[in-house]
Amino acid sequence: MSLKRGYLFALSLLLASPAIAQTNIALDGFSADATAPVEIASESLTVNRESGSAVFTGDVVIAQGKLRLSADSVEVIYLEASGDISRLLAEGHVIFVTENDAAQSDQAEYNLTDRRLVMTGNVILTQGASTIASDRMTVNLDTGEAQLDGRVRTTLTQQDNN
Repeated sequence: MSLKRGYLFALSLLLASPAIAQTNIALDGFSADATAPVEIASESLTVNRESGSAVFTGDVVIAQGKLRLSADSVEVIYLEASGDISRLLAEGHVIFVTENDAAQSDQAEYNLTDRRLVMTGNVILTQGASTIASDRMTVNLDTGEAQLDGRVRTTLTQQDNN
């Protein structure tokens, strides 16, 4: 076994170890243009002026720049003072897609104010042919850094260099 293959094998064993409860990774594609408009499409919309929120249901697709989020339903919470979007709360079959990466989960909260995405429940992150699964993933959309918590499971796929 070559030194490189031995290193990759040891690294894959370490990353896949059940003892690992937290993993930090860089997600280049998850950084986004905060000034880009947020576009939302859905089958229906319910607005609650008293709570300052709106609920989109049925095949919801949200886009901001190159980021795409889809879910069964999304609640949009607005800032009281400005009326700008503060947070998006997505439920059911949540899928978050960028140019280079994709993630899916049961729920997600996208905080536009502090530019953080928190995905929970059966999180699966795909980067190329490799996947990472966990209970929770927090992504800083300014830096593209992600932290995965809970039971973290990694599947690394080596690229054929031939």
